[in-house]
Amino acid sequence: MLQRAGHDVLLPVDIGTSGVDDALHLTEAVKDQRVLLTHNHQDFENLHRLVLVVQGHHPGILTVCRETNPRRDLNEAGIVRAIARLLASAIPLVDHLHVLNHWR
Repeated sequence: MLQRAGHDVLLPVDIGTSGVDDALHLTEAVKDQRVLLTHNHQDFENLHRLVLVVQGHHPGILTVCRETNPRRDLNEAGIVRAIARLLASAIPLVDHLHVLNHWR
């Protein structure tokens, strides 16, 4: 398990969910009240919409889109900076999907 800025970061391998369906990853995040971070933007955008349509809730989904130019992709440090900027904005995370590329 990773520790970042005093918060535990769980990877799928940490909780035995490596390779499972995206809906199960989101289910685990919701059960544990954890924000989910993914590179799989399209699938999780669809899951986010489904949760809202059925009047459900989730703790938040953060996505990182891979760009057509790999040199512009967010690396780990860029992701951490983007998360810090998003959190500093005080924009809600719960029941929202945020694209971290917009927060570089």
